[in-house]
Amino acid sequence: MRHTNRETTTHTLTRLIKALDAKHPVTITYTKADGSETIRTIEIADILVTTAGDIVLRAADRDTQEMRSFRLDRIQTYTVHRSTYTVARPAADEPKTRTVHGLATVTVLYPVDLPIAARVELLADALAA
Repeated sequence: MRHTNRETTTHTLTRLIKALDAKHPVTITYTKADGSETIRTIEIADILVTTAGDIVLRAADRDTQEMRSFRLDRIQTYTVHRSTYTVARPAADEPKTRTVHGLATVTVLYPVDLPIAARVELLADALAA
C-alpha cells in the first residue's frame, strides 16, 4: 500500500498511468467531499485535468459496476494489483444514458497513443505549469 502523502504527485500519477496501461485494477482509500472515507477497487479508464486544475481519474468501480470520477488529491492510499480489468465497458458507439453535471470541461492529460515515458514527461510539464 502506498500513501500519497509520502510521495510526489508525479510519482503517484506515474504509477497510476502504468496501472492504466497494463489494465491493472487499483484499490484506493478515498476521502469523499463530506469527509468520510471509503475503500474502493477501481479500473482506471482516463486521467483528466479539469479547467479548475484538479486531476481526476475516471474509473469503473468494481462494486457498483459504474463509471465514477475520483479527484487525485482525495486519494489517501492506493495499491496496484497484478490482476486484470473485469468490469465490462460500453462500446464507444453506444449512446450515453445519463448526462453528467457538475464537472467542468476537461482536457486529457496525455495522448493515449504515446509511449509511457513520453506521457510521464507531458505529465511533469503539466504539473510544473
